[in-house]
Amino acid sequence: MAIEELKKPNIVIFYVDDLGYADLSSYGALGVKTPNVDNLLVNGLKFTDAHSPAATCTPSRYSLLTGEYAFRNKAKVLSGDAPLLIDTAKATLPKMLKRAGYTNAVVGKWHLGLGAGNLDWNINVIPGPLEIGFDYSFLLPATGDRVPTVYLENHKVLNLDRSDPIWVSYKAPTKKTKALNASDSIRYSSDSDHSQTVINGVGRIGLMKGGKTAIWKDEDFPDVFTDKAISFIKKNQENPFFLFFSFHDIHVPRLPNERFQGTSKMGPRGDAIVQMDWMTGRIMEELKRLGLEKNTLVIFTSDNGPVLNDGYDDFAAKMLGEHVPAGEYRGGKYSAFEGGTRVPTIVYWPGFVKPGESDALISQVDFYDSLRGLLDVAIKEGSALDSKNLIKALLGRSKTGRKYLLEESFTLSLRTKDWKYIQPISSVKEFPKWLCSKDIESGLDTIPQLYNMIIDPSEQVNVAMQNEEVVRELQYELERIVNRNKIE
Repeated sequence: MAIEELKKPNIVIFYVDDLGYADLSSYGALGVKTPNVDNLLVNGLKFTDAHSPAATCTPSRYSLLTGEYAFRNKAKVLSGDAPLLIDTAKATLPKMLKRAGYTNAVVGKWHLGLGAGNLDWNINVIPGPLEIGFDYSFLLPATGDRVPTVYLENHKVLNLDRSDPIWVSYKAPTKKTKALNASDSIRYSSDSDHSQTVINGVGRIGLMKGGKTAIWKDEDFPDVFTDKAISFIKKNQENPFFLFFSFHDIHVPRLPNERFQGTSKMGPRGDAIVQMDWMTGRIMEELKRLGLEKNTLVIFTSDNGPVLNDGYDDFAAKMLGEHVPAGEYRGGKYSAFEGGTRVPTIVYWPGFVKPGESDALISQVDFYDSLRGLLDVAIKEGSALDSKNLIKALLGRSKTGRKYLLEESFTLSLRTKDWKYIQPISSVKEFPKWLCSKDIESGLDTIPQLYNMIIDPSEQVNVAMQNEEVVRELQYELERIVNRNKIE
């Protein structure tokens, strides 16, 4: 079917957290099965060189929703009480879709900041997703390992008892506290940063007291978030909608519902992947039941590469077995190597997506301009500075992706189909010391790194000294991208 014949499609983005390139059955996973996600490939397109914009979550989310690289706003992983990172005057993906007639929702993890500073969780929390183009939001305000451990629906904390107000601080002296419903025992150990407040038997980053009736239980996430997403779909089934379904899985702390405990061979991390797969399948089933499946463009992907013990000892490394979360790619979450940003990506739209496999070089920063191009929406000059219209590649009509693809970590890297260049850091002082505890290769070095991605996709041999001209070319292009106003 020609794109020109389309009825304006619904759009669903499944955005998984910390899912590695090889963490799906269809991408080579061992010890865990993901039949519902794999089923998207029956009429979908599998990408083998698709990337999150950054190797950490907040920057990737910022880039996806703004079409702009996160370094332009100095975006980094935020504390749980950080102000809204996206300026309310800024052009965003949901604002663009709203102009095209869409109703927009975000359900799940947010971690892009809320409010305008000095946030009081006991009154309306403004600004937030509704002020940047969403019509409905149901959120984890930050992420599961950070307080406040409450749901936020639109502007209000859900189930809050005003006589038991919430107090949250990331600036108070770093000492352990306990939420009012804290467990007497710790379910598994965590590092000092993740031990400031104990909730549901697990330590969290930041200090929190009060709000007993509002505190969520981690094991409820799959049902709560899936039900909220389905409710939004049902309510808006007669008109085009955009659902940004932002999983907490498989981020730490990993506390899957009892239905999924023991369903993999890899412990809580593997069970969380099974849980994520069930949630995906449940939403896809509802789209089919409502007769919406054939007119819904689905994009399934991850915000960055994998990590095992990320502040908690939940046996992820010990129970890994033969499974390799990033596949053949070096590094993972936080890393400048390919494992940091090369993520599983599937695009599904029966009748419009050409099924199969594509090695097109694409970034999530391109979703904005690609959807704009699909819907033929006009945007102001200067909007979505770094986004590129790759809708033909996303639908399998072309295998031509980006000529240059930028990756953000604790440095900047640049990919072409043939090469990967990692910009050197100026000094070992730039190396984040806490990263040593993650057991992930950072990819950081004080010398330029160049890898031949055709013969050395695992980035084992630095060939910068033998290819000085290529290094100069890619450094020049990297500087040009950083300094220009609109990517070519």
